Amino acid sequence: MNILILHISSDMYGASKILLIVINILRKHDYNVTVVLSEDGPLVEEIRRSGAEVKFIRLGILRRKYLNVSGLFNRLKVSIKARKLLNQLITDKRPDIIYSNTTGVIIGAFLARSKKIKHIWHVHEIITKPAVFTRITGFLLNKFSDTVIVVSDAVKKHWSRSVDLRKISRIYNGIDIEPFAVKSSSIRSELGIPGDAVLIGMIGRVNHWKGQDYFLEIAELLNPKYPSLYFLMAGDAYAGNEHLVDELNERIQRSGFSNNIFNIGYRTDIVNIMNGLDIFISPSTQPDPFPTVILEAMSAGKPVVATNHGGAPEMIDDGQSGILIPVRNASQAAEKISTLVEQKDLRIKMGENGLKRVTGLFSHDAFEKSILAEFVK
Repeated sequence: MNILILHISSDMYGASKILLIVINILRKHDYNVTVVLSEDGPLVEEIRRSGAEVKFIRLGILRRKYLNVSGLFNRLKVSIKARKLLNQLITDKRPDIIYSNTTGVIIGAFLARSKKIKHIWHVHEIITKPAVFTRITGFLLNKFSDTVIVVSDAVKKHWSRSVDLRKISRIYNGIDIEPFAVKSSSIRSELGIPGDAVLIGMIGRVNHWKGQDYFLEIAELLNPKYPSLYFLMAGDAYAGNEHLVDELNERIQRSGFSNNIFNIGYRTDIVNIMNGLDIFISPSTQPDPFPTVILEAMSAGKPVVATNHGGAPEMIDDGQSGILIPVRNASQAAEKISTLVEQKDLRIKMGENGLKRVTGLFSHDAFEKSILAEFVK
């Protein structure tokens, strides 16, 4: 069977990591896979290592920054050119299925309909603003998909307002926990953090809702109580959000304890970083559908603190494998996190419970079985 995959980016963050797992599953079962990306990036080498083919075509990815007259005209112009190139690719590869990963990739839906090819749309997003964009996306998902895979019940609930429930398949992301079995880490020695200090970290792309500013707000409340506490942030900015990194760094310098906060930018050694943490925080200020990074933290045996919305409540057993904190209430969040800072035994116990949970509910094997079922329907 021939599969044509269209994907939003060439980075190695959540949706791209899950896509790579999907590609490896398909290749393992002898599917012929061609992946179309708009540009080169870290993901490309990993895809090629799987045996899949990579093509570069600007896909007219729809992002928030294009939601204006000039931006939409730009996307239309790029999409017209992409359609011509993709038509030729379809003629050459004769795909049985077109698989669009994330709602930002729209062109695959129209091509699949015009060519009468089965279309699977894998949805990793909860889009609430602007409302008109949410309605349009829901219409497209319903009208131009044979199957809509959603990553959590929260995502399913959101899109079920506009998408036929018979088309929706909820499949929890699953990851391979084996890389996290080796518990060594060099991140503390690299940054000069004492081995006995408590280190709290977050990993995520910098944008307006991932919560880096909320993370710093919590850190600013915890520091006076625990002056020897350390904080780490990893991740680079989405294109157009570079100014947010500058603002974060300026805030760190003004904090009064900048020697205890490290903003290390884009990193590929996620296992190394996770293994060096004592507590992981996912502080998104808007619903994060199903953060892969939470699964990674659980796989590393770390207690997870996450804002109580999106997919996090489905991932974390509150009080057992982690703690759910309110959105934009740093004082309450800091109070809850203090318990973990003070109690090492509790951190270890929650981390162990998290590892059991990810192994039981979000395993790679379960994900593989569910994904394959959608391709053979």
